[in-house]
Amino acid sequence: MRLHLTSSGEPLPGLAEIAAEYPHRFGDGPDATRIRMVPGDAPGYAIEREEGGWRLTYDRPRDAYRALGVAMGGLSPSAGSSPFRSLALMLDVSRNAVMRPASIASYLRRCALMGIDTLWLYMEDVYELPGEPMFGYARGAYTADELRAIDDQAYRLGIEVIPCVQTLGHLEQILQWPRFWPLRDTERVLLAADDDGYALIGRMIETVSSCFRSRRVHVGMDEAHGIGSGQYRRRFGERPSFEILSAHLERVVAICEERGLRPMIWSDMYFRLGSALDHYYDPGSEIPSWVAGGIPAPVELVYWDYEHGERAFYDEWIRRHREGLGKDPVFAASGWTHHRMWAALPKALATLSAGMAAARDAGLAEVAITMWGNDGTECDLFSALPAVQSFTDLAYGGTDADLAANFAGSCDATLDGWLAAAELDLLPGSGDPVAWRGNPAKWLLWHDPVLGFLTSALPPWLAGHYDDLAVRLRKAARVRPGDARLDFPALLAEVLAAKVRLHTGDGADLPALADGVRRLRELHRRVWCGDNKPFGWDVIDRRYGGLLARLDHLAEHGSPDYERHDPYPDGGAIAQCLPYARVASASFIS
Repeated sequence: MRLHLTSSGEPLPGLAEIAAEYPHRFGDGPDATRIRMVPGDAPGYAIEREEGGWRLTYDRPRDAYRALGVAMGGLSPSAGSSPFRSLALMLDVSRNAVMRPASIASYLRRCALMGIDTLWLYMEDVYELPGEPMFGYARGAYTADELRAIDDQAYRLGIEVIPCVQTLGHLEQILQWPRFWPLRDTERVLLAADDDGYALIGRMIETVSSCFRSRRVHVGMDEAHGIGSGQYRRRFGERPSFEILSAHLERVVAICEERGLRPMIWSDMYFRLGSALDHYYDPGSEIPSWVAGGIPAPVELVYWDYEHGERAFYDEWIRRHREGLGKDPVFAASGWTHHRMWAALPKALATLSAGMAAARDAGLAEVAITMWGNDGTECDLFSALPAVQSFTDLAYGGTDADLAANFAGSCDATLDGWLAAAELDLLPGSGDPVAWRGNPAKWLLWHDPVLGFLTSALPPWLAGHYDDLAVRLRKAARVRPGDARLDFPALLAEVLAAKVRLHTGDGADLPALADGVRRLRELHRRVWCGDNKPFGWDVIDRRYGGLLARLDHLAEHGSPDYERHDPYPDGGAIAQCLPYARVASASFIS
């Protein structure tokens, strides 16, 4: 179906770019379906028949683009509106994969067609900081012009870009260099209470805020494990962690207010510091009233929760934010791209359903879906687009029955194929996808082929599962133009089948396996370099190189004889979410 768009009044600036993104779906001519886009006063959007074609009536730009995305998935009378003031997408560009501005633009065009109106651009050190050559050194840092280009592109689509930085934890990338050692509390946490540190934070916030239209900034402060336990203790003495965090937040908020910025932070440190277990979701966590009362008024708290499938849990934690911290939180869910090669879509969809229902009924104003790249961003962040579609569908009151058509509309891709690719990790018999944490597609690929120290209990059907999945995904990759990204999980499944046979002693062909790994590396590199800057690929390249080197060693010297055990009694290794360092070698030195 080809669409011919006309507008009543000033046309939306992003329509031409969406048409250029999907040239085969738009055009004029006798076979084109006429669509007239009309601003209206009612909240949300409506799609209605009219003489000569269809009329799309919309309130806000995000409603207009969403209406178009729904129409592209299949024209029928429909309507929708969202009670949320903001529907945000977060892209992590800090874990090796620094998305090219053109790739972000392509991503945002798809997300605009879903109804996204905000981008949180998560940058730990990947932006150039004047006068600090070691900030983001050799990491592909964005120039100011690149950041402005990202903001301009988003603005044309009706999307606000909010820069997300870190001002306490998650700063290990800069703290590794001697230039920043004086500002280090621990190897990952910035030294609070140091004037030079606040001068650096001021320059960081000034730099990123100058590149975006938004007057909001996310200043992080999550997972600052060990705050006050390193250089802080040596210089300033013992001090309760709550006091350090509260004093630090006041200084950072003052820096933001001086620049006319409204800050937000992740809320987990309050709950962690109040927990005897240092756990974000500890029901026994107690936050002193003076701590909650001392949170500066301008600060918005972001409640991130990626784990739970029970609606009641989200209800309780929203209540704890309101009553314990005195704030209505921004709710952040996950597209589940971290620690894996393809998004864990069934887990994402299940947790989104519970979390978004709680956020909607609680009357929260803002919600977000996050795309993290923990442990190297081996995952194609585009693989999470079905989760983004579900997130916005839930925000607009859609149903599961709408998801496949809406995803086809926004991404020109087939939902069933993308969900099938998640079977790389969600294995037969895994049960509830919320409870299942395993990432076997990642760890089996990188697992040492010589020692095989985690593979004593691999199920006998696993190789056959990956054989079957490879066949299904190769077919699925040819259904619609947007399905071409399924080529990578298809080839990965093929390689995994051979790798499993190697580990189980089931007649693996070593030369064929090595050839498959080389082909997978080349395809992975093409996808990576198409989406991201070249910086960061070195980490993934060394993983492929290490695997190939160990296959060579195995071919020449074989595997040593030793008694094998499964070190993970809770479901075995196959059920674990394991990072590269824990599977490439049994040695802690990796």
